[in-house]
Amino acid sequence: MKQNTKKTNSKHNTIAKLDFKQQIGAFKNLPDFFRLIWSCDHWLTILNIILRIIRGSIPLAMLYVGKLIIDEIVHISDNFNGTVIEFSEISILLFFLIFELVMAIFSDLLGRGIAMVDSLLGDLVSHDISLRLMNQSARLDLECFEDSEFYDKLERARRQASSRILLISQSLTQLQDIITVFFLATALITFNAWLLILLALTLVPAFLGETHFNNQSYSLMYGWTQERRELDYLRFAGASDETAKEVKVFGLSNFFSNRYKKLANEYYNANKKISVRRAAWGGLISILGSLGYYSAYLVIIFKTINGELSLGDLIFLSGSFLRLRSLMESILIRFSSIADSAIYLRDLFDFLEMEPQIKSKKNALPFPKNISKGFTFKNVGFRYPQMDKWVLRGINFTINPGEKLALVGENGAGKTTLVKLLSRLYDPDEGIIFLEGHDLRDYDLNDLRNSVGIIFQDYVKYHLTAEENIAVGRIEERHNLSKIRLAAQKSSANKVIEKLPDGYQQMIGRWFKRGTNLSGGEWQKIAIARAYMREAKLLILDEPTAALDARAEHEVFSKFLELTHDKCAVLISHRFSTVRMANRIIVLHEGRLIEQGTHDELLLKKGQYSELFNMQSEGFR
Repeated sequence: MKQNTKKTNSKHNTIAKLDFKQQIGAFKNLPDFFRLIWSCDHWLTILNIILRIIRGSIPLAMLYVGKLIIDEIVHISDNFNGTVIEFSEISILLFFLIFELVMAIFSDLLGRGIAMVDSLLGDLVSHDISLRLMNQSARLDLECFEDSEFYDKLERARRQASSRILLISQSLTQLQDIITVFFLATALITFNAWLLILLALTLVPAFLGETHFNNQSYSLMYGWTQERRELDYLRFAGASDETAKEVKVFGLSNFFSNRYKKLANEYYNANKKISVRRAAWGGLISILGSLGYYSAYLVIIFKTINGELSLGDLIFLSGSFLRLRSLMESILIRFSSIADSAIYLRDLFDFLEMEPQIKSKKNALPFPKNISKGFTFKNVGFRYPQMDKWVLRGINFTINPGEKLALVGENGAGKTTLVKLLSRLYDPDEGIIFLEGHDLRDYDLNDLRNSVGIIFQDYVKYHLTAEENIAVGRIEERHNLSKIRLAAQKSSANKVIEKLPDGYQQMIGRWFKRGTNLSGGEWQKIAIARAYMREAKLLILDEPTAALDARAEHEVFSKFLELTHDKCAVLISHRFSTVRMANRIIVLHEGRLIEQGTHDELLLKKGQYSELFNMQSEGFR
């Protein structure tokens, strides 16, 4: 959907402005939304519609029974003035009263039933949308998560998971009210069609006003997407277990609080302007509606005085007109609100329709059971989206079967990017990565990633049990405790876990009850256990031992090399005492491969590796 833009004087310089035609077009999103509701629970959807149809027909019936009650009271009053009234004479009146009572009770029960079904259906839809967002996020390329515009789209889509419950209720209530309006309008048309025209004319300004201000609200929400994400981040940064230490030590509380307060006040003031104008114009428009109603009411009163209508007709018609006015006003206002919500639905469906660029080809090859030729980089180059600088360029080397390769280089040299290319988190912008003589892109993506185990330096600390924290390396084996224990032994994480109160069932992290935290080195052993849990054919350790001391890191890597003797492995570390254990070392500098060889060979070349090694050695003298 195309959107017009309007320049503002604030930093929110691009705000979506939607015209009436675009709002009407937003209703095209509703069929997809209703199909989503239907897919969540057929029977609840059907039940909801049936209950609303029944309840929608009750108001006219109750108004008509009310007319009959008034006419019967007048009849009894005229015929039995001052005399004793027999029970038989008021039996019809009592019947009407009881019937109206039953309808009132039935309507109330229907309302409660509808509210219950709305709530249940709303929860199902909310959960379903959340699951779809999680699954879609897992499908999309990693580069998406490094794009601020993508995060804006994701943020708008996420908000639909909770707010679409209201849209369900609004849409179905609209259907119910339209049914009621149909019955009431049919009754009024038989009396005087001009009253309906008068009613419609008084409601048009209310509809246009609500449409305008809903448009303003959408513009504000859309234009402030990035700032609302910043507010969420500031809330997290100012009060979370991950930031608590530095917030206290560096005295950051006031900094985050003041920044949050400033941004929140800016949003409040922008929203306040819209709210005040909406209330002021809404008040004026409601006066027009009241004038229209009382004009019609006056006509009905005069006809009653002239004897054209009974007192019951007066009550019935005035009540019908008042109810019809209220319902039509609600329908028109809700129409604008539903259009507004339908516009937001486009954000959700746009996100769900996004397709990853990195995916398996048709008839993709399975990952080879045995690697006999290895991985070969041929003139590989890569740069991140929306960046001109090449992160890697002209990379040529081979990882031989069973070889332990170490990557060395200063920060920003491209080491982590290279291993991301190996696992197809990214594809090269130029050149080819071969596996067994075939382009890496020819292999089934899921099969490839299942065959690669990689632990990054910024590994995730999951707030799960110790057992589950290791099992994420091969989550389908999360119930295989013997395999989990073996992986823990290989990484020495078992020594950490055995000290925990509940062992492998101990919740790690402080987010939940009975959770306990670990030191950086202990967390890293848990993370490395995930690599062993994976049992992959290519294992990559991207500086996951940075929090360990030199001795502990040396022990981890020694064990790692021993346990992966028949597998390809890639090690990234800044400690040369560790990387020297690799079969071959590759030195990267500013995205280019400048040296490769064994530790001794590289020292003899007296190149950058030798320089970096000597610099580090000086630090220990």
